[in-house]
Amino acid sequence: MTTTRLPVADKRTVRQAAAALLRKEKRAVAIILALHVVGAVAGLAGPALVGRIVDRVTAGDGPSAVDKLALAIAGCVIIQVLFARFAQYYGHRLGERSVARLREDFVGRTLALPVSAVERAGTGDLATRSSVDVAAVGIAVRDVVPVVIISSLQLTLLFAAIFVLHPLLGLAGFAGLPTTIAVSRWYLRRATSAYLAEGAAVAELTEELTTTAEGARTTEALRLADERIARGVDRVGRQWRARRATLALRSVFFPAVESSYALPIATILVAGGYFYHHGWVTLGDVVAAALYLQQAIDPLDRLLQWMEQAQRGLASFARVLGVGLVPPEPRGATARISGRELVVRGASFSYPGGHDVLHDVHLDVRPGERLAIVGPSGAGKSTLARLLAGIDAPRTGSVSIGGHAVTEIDPAERRRRIALVTQEHHVFIGSLRDNLAFAAPGATDAAMLDALLAVGADWYADLPDGLDTLLGDGARQLGTADAQQLALARLVLADPHTLILDEATAALDPTTARRTEQALGAVLSGRTVIAIAHRLNTAHDADRVAVMENGRITELGSHHELVTADGAYASLWRSWHGSAA
Repeated sequence: MTTTRLPVADKRTVRQAAAALLRKEKRAVAIILALHVVGAVAGLAGPALVGRIVDRVTAGDGPSAVDKLALAIAGCVIIQVLFARFAQYYGHRLGERSVARLREDFVGRTLALPVSAVERAGTGDLATRSSVDVAAVGIAVRDVVPVVIISSLQLTLLFAAIFVLHPLLGLAGFAGLPTTIAVSRWYLRRATSAYLAEGAAVAELTEELTTTAEGARTTEALRLADERIARGVDRVGRQWRARRATLALRSVFFPAVESSYALPIATILVAGGYFYHHGWVTLGDVVAAALYLQQAIDPLDRLLQWMEQAQRGLASFARVLGVGLVPPEPRGATARISGRELVVRGASFSYPGGHDVLHDVHLDVRPGERLAIVGPSGAGKSTLARLLAGIDAPRTGSVSIGGHAVTEIDPAERRRRIALVTQEHHVFIGSLRDNLAFAAPGATDAAMLDALLAVGADWYADLPDGLDTLLGDGARQLGTADAQQLALARLVLADPHTLILDEATAALDPTTARRTEQALGAVLSGRTVIAIAHRLNTAHDADRVAVMENGRITELGSHHELVTADGAYASLWRSWHGSAA
């Protein structure tokens, strides 16, 4: 199955999502901005009052006038500190609420993804978006956005204050602006794509390491260590090159901008001396303007330093939002579906970028019957099971139940009707009760115990805390066979009317598998059961057997009919029965 990376949102979508995030907190944003404005205005008073002191001293005024102005400066500093403190407090609260809402939305969008989209994207991309990217957006919302807003506000007020002193001084204060704007534009044009590439490289590395770790035993058994190491080194190299590209941007951006800080102050002092000499400004105006520019260095420096993190945050936000761009499972028919017959008509299917693996498949599965699907590896058995369960839609043809296309039935309704259990299973971190309750949240303890007994999970009796025993990483680890029985117990609790078992007992030893299948047979009596069979005992006990070869159903009938026909199934049966004997 080809890996298909999840989409990334474009700039317009990112801007709309950011605006929507702020609109939900309009009142809080207004309060925070008001607090920052008051604090910033109070901060403007300091340099202006220092300029007044210079003019008073130049004019020969006494110490009392200077003392009053000094007290006013102290008062303004206190006001600035208090309002800035409350603004930051409310700003961080706003940031935490926004991050929490973003995480909740991300989880909702992730859970709404079609299973096929998750499988084709791979675990690395989704894991990176749910951890690294969400964390980066959290930092941006909580720390970067306030800094950008506050610093921009402060810079605007500081330069406005210089213009109020004298327009000529204001124009001189813009001496370093062209360099800053030019370098910033150069940086911003390249930063987004560079950080998106870096995020993709991290996802590829995560995917490679995850795959290697999960397949460690296979790697060791087949002596593939050198090959896996080479692939890992290649992914590390790609990430290093992507990280180096972003570092190259920063190595140009920051030195160029920081070198322009001294130019405006020097220009103010030189031009201010000329203006003062001609009587256009006072000495206090020149001093105040220089102090304003000195004050502007801090917010400008913070703004430019956080710009790099802002670009990283925007790139991560685009990747987080991209999860929501995957079309969700269609919310189709929710009305009562009267029929239970599964009908496949002319179904062909291919995975993205590949050739057809199913060719013009026709099949009718009668309600309540037990159908076994057998055939060699690669014949298309699991792919057909996915189509029957509605995980994938056929490229041509149809798969329907009760007259409705399976993929167009509301996902919740479809899962209540059809359940697919594969040999892949997962034990969630939590108690045994939690793991079982996923299938039936309202199930009683007695129902859970009955489900475990129904699948032969007698290991339950050895658990120290019964249903309260903690499972998963850092707790009790279940063996492969036990975890598979747990998955089957969930199935019993879910109680679907159509059950698809894709080699669901493959991890069990033959004796346990046979016992489990017999127990399931008793519990699931009256339900439609479709079993992808690797042990032909399952086919022997089925009502009908479908034989698949090269993506087609070549034989269909009961066990005895197919053995009598002496075709492909009869050959499989003789081969298996002889080896089993």
